[in-house]
Order: sequence, then structure tokens, then C-alpha cells
Amino acid sequence: MSSTRDFIEKDYYAALGVAKDADAAAIKKAYRQLARELHPDKNPGNSQAETRFKEVSEAYDVLSDPKRRAEYDDARRLFGAGGFRPGAGAPGGFPGGFPGGGGAGAGQPFDLGDLFGGASGAPGAGGRAGGLGDIFGGLFTGGATSPGGSARGRSQAASGPARGQDVETEATLAFDEAVLGVTVPLRMQSPGTCPTCAGSGARPGTSPHTCPVCNGAGVTSRSQGAFAFSEPCKECRGTGSVVDDPCPECKGGGVTTQTRTITVRIPAGVKDGQRIRLPGKGAPGRRGGPAGDLFVVVHVSGSELFGRSGNDLTLTVPVSFAEAALGTTLTVPTLDGSVSLKVPAGTSSGRTFRVRGRGVPAKGTTGDLLVTVEVAVPSRLTPGAREAIEKLAAELPDDPRPEVTAALRNGAAR
Repeated sequence: MSSTRDFIEKDYYAALGVAKDADAAAIKKAYRQLARELHPDKNPGNSQAETRFKEVSEAYDVLSDPKRRAEYDDARRLFGAGGFRPGAGAPGGFPGGFPGGGGAGAGQPFDLGDLFGGASGAPGAGGRAGGLGDIFGGLFTGGATSPGGSARGRSQAASGPARGQDVETEATLAFDEAVLGVTVPLRMQSPGTCPTCAGSGARPGTSPHTCPVCNGAGVTSRSQGAFAFSEPCKECRGTGSVVDDPCPECKGGGVTTQTRTITVRIPAGVKDGQRIRLPGKGAPGRRGGPAGDLFVVVHVSGSELFGRSGNDLTLTVPVSFAEAALGTTLTVPTLDGSVSLKVPAGTSSGRTFRVRGRGVPAKGTTGDLLVTVEVAVPSRLTPGAREAIEKLAAELPDDPRPEVTAALRNGAAR
């Protein structure tokens, strides 16, 4: 979960290389490209690529969520532009002095919730009905706080369970696997609970103890001019506990980068480039929080026989002149067997036949197989075949292109 400092100091748009007004599609496209380039599987042992991959993932986690993106933009506007920076203006850090000159004296710290939230029974306040204290509490703790944005509500959110990060990986499928569905093993690297310390961060045989600075709250208050800010405790890094003897495996973090193989069921009918969400298959949560989600980007290989148009499969089958002229029954391949297709006499080259229910499965329906027949013309003829075709041509009474022939005759007459 992003902290106050993260929201103010980190430029997530720059991390993804997109403009601040970029739409969701542009953000997703930029993230996919960077994630593919920086993925640990493609950069083994490259710490810079791994750090950059984490930055890109963190930026996408915030900017891909409309609510969190709005909160991030609000925070950047308020603090990045100096909207609440003390030190300018009258003594106490409030530009022009405090409205009305009453209340807190110059230089005395106070909480934003007290200034903007309205105390109970204050004239015109109508009780504690929100205010900037509530807004800031929700911005930087990831959830609702107690009325007025109290320190207790913020500390509970800071030291409570945290959802794990979402993880993205890729899978390449054969054409028939994408159409019919398949179960595939995926080997991936992602953060996971340290197996040595079971996530506690402490060396086996020892345990963390309550942080003496924040008393387990995970946040501390800092006065700056006329304002008091709550921020993650630097001693325990917002966890509420301190590890004196860190685990040698995870260095006290409780999380290590692990290679794992999971079995994933890819549903039938997926398309090339489709992004499949698997809830709860991402990175594990912290302090008992739920796991994140796994997103699988599917790449589909081409087929030598079949094409795809929406939920329909396409297939081109060559036939001889005799078969097209006299009619025949063809045995046509499908992705799960074969079917018989009757070609009537007099079928022209390029005619398409529809075999229902032999296409791509979809929700509540299945596409069709579209079979196009093309008359195959031999490149070489034996003397006997040539003689037979010449006799056939003499016997055929119909001109296959009467309009063209008439136009040629009219041009010659002129």
C-alpha cells in the first residue's frame, strides 16, 4: 500500500512513461511493454531491471485503479504544488495568518481534521461530518478512518493486514489449445512468504517485539509549523514491530523472491493478447492480508490449416474440377475430429459452406466452421488429359463470361 511519502514523492506517470492525462488503454499498453522487457525471467541476476520492474508494477497498481489514481492525483495537486506547506506567510506557517486570528496560537501544531473537519457542536459544523481529515486518512492508509481521521484509525490501517501485489505473466498457446481450452503449468517469479521465518522477518528461534517509538501503531506524528502530520514510523517502517535479529534469508523483510510453478486452467476461446485474471493467485498478503491476483497475458500461435474470424473458424479446401462439376462428399478436418461435407454439382470456386457448431466455444454458444472450396488447376497435363479437356471444352455449351465477351465484341465492331 502506498504511503504518504510515496504519493507525494513518486511520479508514477514518469515510471510508466505516459502523460498525466493518459487514458486506461495507454497506461495498460505502456505497462505491458515495460513488464515484458523488465521481467525477472528475461533479466536473471539484473538487480536494476528487478528494481525497475517493481517500480513499474507499483505505478500500474495505482494508475490502473480509477479510485486510487484519483486519490494519487489529488495528493500530488495538494502537496506537490505546495498547497499545505508551512513556512510561507505569517508566523506559524499559515499564509496570511489564521482565519479570524483565533483558535490555535501561532506556532502551535494542530491536526488537519481539527481545522477542516469541524469539532462536535461547533457552529455550522453539524457535528463531525467528514472534512479534509477524512479525505487525507483515506488517501494515505488505503481505507476509511475513524471520524475526523484520528491517529488511531490511521495506525490500525497502517499496521493491519495488507493485500498482496498483483502479478502478471505470459503464456504461449497452440491454436487448438486456445480454441478448446487447456490446463498449463506456469513457472513464474514473484514475492512470497519467506519459508525460513514464515514471514515474521526474525531469525528462527526469535520473534519481533513491539516498536518502542510508535508503540506498535505503525505511524508517528510530526509537527511542521502549524500542522501535525502522521506518517509511517521510520523505526519499524510502518509494521508496528521491530526485528532485532533479522532472518538471514529475507534480511528481515519476511518476503523473498521465489520461483514457483502453478497450474492454470485457460478457458476455451481465448484470443491472442487477451488478459486473464486469476483471483488470489498473485503475491501473498502481508500481516494476514489476502493474496493479490494473477494476470496471464495469452499469446496464440498460428495454425497451418485454420484461421479465425470472431467465434468462427475458417478453412480452405482444394477440390478438383471434376469434383466441383459433378459434386462430391468431402471429409473435412476440425479441431476435435472430422466431419463430412457435401459439395453439390456445379459448385464454383470460392464458394463457402457453413458447418454449424464446429467453431470457437463462447459463453452460451459456439461458433461455426466456414469451409471455402477452391478448384485446383493442375500445372501440367498429360497428352491424354489435354485431349480429354479439349473434348470437354467443345461439349460445354455455356459461355462462363457472357458480359465480358459481349463487351469485347462491341469494342471490335467500333
